[in-house]
Amino acid sequence: MPIRFLAILASGAALTFALLPAVPASAVPPPPGSPPAGLVDALGRDLGISPDAARNRLLAQDTAEAIARALPAPVREHSPGSWLDETTGRLMVAVTGATEAAQATAAGATPVIVSRDRAELRRLRTEVARLAAGVPGVTSWGIDPVSDTVTVRIAAAADDHATEEFTKDIAKLGDGVRITHVADRAAPQSGDVRPGGRWLPGTETNCSVGFPVTDASGGRHFLTAGHCTNDRDQPAWGSDGQQDRIGTSNVGGTHSVFGREGDMGLVGVTEPTWRLSPTVNTYGGPAVDVTGSTEPLVNQAVCHAGVASGWQCGTVTAIDQTVVYTVATIEGVSFTTACSIAGDSGGAWLAGTKAVGLHSGGQSSCSPGGARDQSSFQPVNEPLRKWGLTLHTAGGTGDTQAPTSPSSLRATGVTSTTATLSWNASTDNVGVTGYQVFTGTTLAATTSTTTATVTGLSPGSDYTFSVKAVDAAGNTSATGTPITVRTGTGDTSRTYTNTTPQPIRDFQTTTSAVGSTTGGTARNPVTVAITARHSCVEDLDITLTGPSGQVHPLHRYGGDICHPLTGTSTYNVTTTENATGTWSLTIHDGGPGDTGTLDRWTLTL
Repeated sequence: MPIRFLAILASGAALTFALLPAVPASAVPPPPGSPPAGLVDALGRDLGISPDAARNRLLAQDTAEAIARALPAPVREHSPGSWLDETTGRLMVAVTGATEAAQATAAGATPVIVSRDRAELRRLRTEVARLAAGVPGVTSWGIDPVSDTVTVRIAAAADDHATEEFTKDIAKLGDGVRITHVADRAAPQSGDVRPGGRWLPGTETNCSVGFPVTDASGGRHFLTAGHCTNDRDQPAWGSDGQQDRIGTSNVGGTHSVFGREGDMGLVGVTEPTWRLSPTVNTYGGPAVDVTGSTEPLVNQAVCHAGVASGWQCGTVTAIDQTVVYTVATIEGVSFTTACSIAGDSGGAWLAGTKAVGLHSGGQSSCSPGGARDQSSFQPVNEPLRKWGLTLHTAGGTGDTQAPTSPSSLRATGVTSTTATLSWNASTDNVGVTGYQVFTGTTLAATTSTTTATVTGLSPGSDYTFSVKAVDAAGNTSATGTPITVRTGTGDTSRTYTNTTPQPIRDFQTTTSAVGSTTGGTARNPVTVAITARHSCVEDLDITLTGPSGQVHPLHRYGGDICHPLTGTSTYNVTTTENATGTWSLTIHDGGPGDTGTLDRWTLTL
């Protein structure tokens, strides 16, 4: 059988830009050379601009993306967002004060003074989410940094009573929230079999291949949409159907997300006759090679490739939006003007030559450059970080500089079965996106912060831990200096467990207690191990209350993107309590539309 290539689909975009004002030489790396002809031609076609205008837009966009990555942390943390100016191509950054405006200017961006900061807009977005629960006419919502508001989209045909009351409630929130009407509700896309660039999940209809990736052990995979990979250990077939197997989708049932956390899935490429390719299928156009990854920006020019619509381009109209499909509500997606058709699901979106997203859904019609918010995609950097993956890119192009090694690795908390580790941040010429934590040579955890807890360890055992840093282009640092940690012996005479399962319900508090007969003062720290399942850990407040009534917060409510709570979470609590008496664990669910169960919890005194 001849060797076959994975059809890796991609994207780009366009606008007419004037020359950019000078940017401090130290702020950003120089932009790359001339963009690929496949991107220039597609952008000119779909945006109705000349090849020179498309080329200038892509070059200006690369510079703006680099400035966005170089913005100081205080600006990124407080700004409602940033976008590309449609006339000049400059990066515009919303700020609320003179200090942050000066910092943005020094980085090469243009500050725009607004009245509402990120915290206020997120508060309004939370209120919108609460009011929108169960309202059939609401299709999506999210922060719009250009207008400094939260934008709510309602289907134009919606005339039901619930939508009418929702509109009245939204008006009470003031001018920080605005309503816009869209033609119809978007849908996650799958569809009829089309030639080229497709893959088949089992016996279901086709989806499109996203980006090729490798894992920490060198295993080969490709990213695609989560609604294409919802079945565990499902055969993945190529263009010839069930006679041409690529590999296995959602191996072990832990590599597919279709819910509040996002729309992303992973397919393992196990058959030796297939190999990964970084070259995007542009459906007859010149080849485009993927050189790295980037985050989406409002007004960014993007293109996508899918088995149904082929190679289509447009601009990003909104990022970090919540979209309401009929089968699920997805947070964190980006909207675009590019058209798409059923069957494009999972296909690759590109900003220039950089991976930016995986196709999620849309209006299932194709009028290039037409209506706003025609299609949506899942930002690609999130699954790269979540599953510790490295993007497969074309050699010799893009960012090839690896981050520095993480330093000062240390253990900040050790129990009989867990180890909590911290380290000093790495640096990179573009930006560090995450870290990989290893137990020996085995990948044990991935994180976007400088701390992680490794679970499932054996009591009284020695473990050697090490950490690597990863940047947006998939470059991996050398391994930092390892440390060896010995777990505790697990003294069961001071351990108490409640094994009665209890449901965790929306806007209710679940309470579970254990009675301790251990005398004297409790150990410092006290260890709490909680085994629970919940669809959104960000909605939970978890608290331990001691016999004297002292309250010890374990986990606090908050966060903009939901992550599932699974397995066992361990907390170390500093306390001066006596050990004897009743200890209570409370879990309060402060958000709507979630399900969960407290399976058991253990207290070691």
